[in-house]
Amino acid sequence: MRVAVLKERRSGETRVAATPETVKKYIGMGLDVAVEAGAGLASGFVEAAYAEAGASIAADAAAALEGAGIVLAVRAPEAELPRGALLIGTLGADAAAAAAYAAAGVDACSMELLPRITRAQSMDVLSSQANLAGYRAVIEGAAAYDRGFPMMMTAAGTVPAANVFVMGAGVAGLQAIATARRLGGRVSATDVRPAAKEEIKSLGATFVGYEDEESKAAQTAGGYAKQLSAAFYAKQAEVVAAHIAKQDVVVCTALVQGRRAPTLVTAAMVESMKPGSVIVDIAADAGGNCALTQPGEMVVTANGVKVLGFTNWPGRRPAAASALYARNLLTFLSTFWDKEAKAPKLPEDDEIVKGVALTRGGAVVHPLMQPAS
Repeated sequence: MRVAVLKERRSGETRVAATPETVKKYIGMGLDVAVEAGAGLASGFVEAAYAEAGASIAADAAAALEGAGIVLAVRAPEAELPRGALLIGTLGADAAAAAAYAAAGVDACSMELLPRITRAQSMDVLSSQANLAGYRAVIEGAAAYDRGFPMMMTAAGTVPAANVFVMGAGVAGLQAIATARRLGGRVSATDVRPAAKEEIKSLGATFVGYEDEESKAAQTAGGYAKQLSAAFYAKQAEVVAAHIAKQDVVVCTALVQGRRAPTLVTAAMVESMKPGSVIVDIAADAGGNCALTQPGEMVVTANGVKVLGFTNWPGRRPAAASALYARNLLTFLSTFWDKEAKAPKLPEDDEIVKGVALTRGGAVVHPLMQPAS
């Protein structure tokens, strides 16, 4: 069976869905691998390395896809896929896209829908990519902040440590806390999920936030934050507003699965911050947690606050992000690999498969992707 690895064509996408390391393992599983020319260049993986691992280099997408039974991608491919192929990627699909895959006879698996269960941890693309995003966010924030991160004592005087506030303590937020602590910042953090308070404290940061009965149920069974009431967010905002005025760097990481990112930092909060302060908004891809975020841009406000709204944060560390993402896909495929048939076998009743499968055999099978009645 042939595996096609396509070059990503979306603007700003630097990652690739397979590396020379994973190509070698696919070939060990009995697969033929075709890598589109230039697919790995933005991540630092040259064609010679893929060829040495055993892949063939295809001149273009059409050549890579010819006869392919499996297609690996980071984002939804724009090319026409072979009928009957299995597509695996972070497809960001909606009902219309799922219907299109079904009509094209493509069995599509969207890995961002993977359930947060123990069995799935090693194939969890959101976690692997969010980890790097949290790290990169703090590095970007430190670079944009025009004072020192750690306290520095010199003969000319003392530079105080930066006050860093992390909003959201999921995978990205926890990595941001840890990275900011390693750089010497004074770190505090907030999250609506009840389990996050102890996780924040365990990393040496101070917890900031409003807690009530509603917040005790602020987490889904899958580990994601729930959308809470406007009244709760208003009370949370009061606590945050007083705290945020004293911060030098704010890292926003809060996302709600399947929804626009909640606005946690209002224009008034930004106005209260000191000139030279920095807001880093990891949630920019989903609209942003800061009211002044411009996705894809860095904005300097009238009072001198820098708002970094860059998109595709994992893609700002493409070599590491691609390596982790490629291993996630390899783990998924090898978990559901029939060694005798040398082909994928995705049991319909498996919890992981039910979570990611959008289409099968020309039909839409994911409950969230059914057309509106």
